[in-house]
Amino acid sequence: TAAVLTLDFFTPVVDDPYEFGAVAAANALSDVFAMGARPLAALNILAFPCSLGKDVVAEVLRGGADKVGEAGALLAGGHSIEDDEPKYGLAVFGTARPDRIVRNSGARPGDALFCTKALGTGIANAAFRAGLRDDAGMRPVIDSMMELNRAGAEAMLAAGAHAATDVTGFGLVGHLHEMLEASGAAAVLDWDALPLFDGVLDLSRDFCRPGKTFGLIEWAGAFTSLAGLDDAELDARMGVLCDPQTSGGLLAAVPPDAAEAFAAAFREAAGRDPTLVGRVTEGAPGTITVR
Repeated sequence: TAAVLTLDFFTPVVDDPYEFGAVAAANALSDVFAMGARPLAALNILAFPCSLGKDVVAEVLRGGADKVGEAGALLAGGHSIEDDEPKYGLAVFGTARPDRIVRNSGARPGDALFCTKALGTGIANAAFRAGLRDDAGMRPVIDSMMELNRAGAEAMLAAGAHAATDVTGFGLVGHLHEMLEASGAAAVLDWDALPLFDGVLDLSRDFCRPGKTFGLIEWAGAFTSLAGLDDAELDARMGVLCDPQTSGGLLAAVPPDAAEAFAAAFREAAGRDPTLVGRVTEGAPGTITVR
């Protein structure tokens, strides 16, 4: 038995305290699920100003506890401090069979690349803060961020995935680049196949993006290529590809002969299909071509 230990926490990304707790917990649990491991226990990491009151803190903790329970793990306490800016997350302990751990290396040319959640949470949140998206428009985004990556983990194990990562703060191409570089491989992504939340590309065209995105675009330009686009459209699409995700989905490199097994296992567990977004290829390690 191999042990997996990880932690993650951040400042609020939604206004509702219960939903903030649930999103933060789902995000922290993703690091365990991305390795194909089973979470067993978690500890709260909490920083809050006293001015917000105990009721708000209780709702954050209730949201986190519900997600830990949904993941099949035990919430075993934690630690809190007083801080001017609220923060919440989890330290998570889990286990896996050593010969079945899914790492963010090991992808092979020919592997199918599956993405298990829609992209664009960062852009959508920026739009909400700017008053360009209302509560109803944010509901699919919040529901996605609160969703556990448990179904993706089960599908990876069923299909014998070669490699995987969760898609979070470095965006789709940032996390894919890290996986490819560690695997000594390249990849081709199908732009039209990418699962995007409604309106995300148009918002990117209007430069409604998290501040971090612009630095990520500059970094990713060295290993990401999109041909046949004018400068404005190239920038807009890079804004989507580099959008920092909160509690994003899993990106899994699956052997080509097991692609249908992955899709079927995910479908059974999640009630929807994963998205085939591209393939791992031969090429300069870490490079990504978007067609």
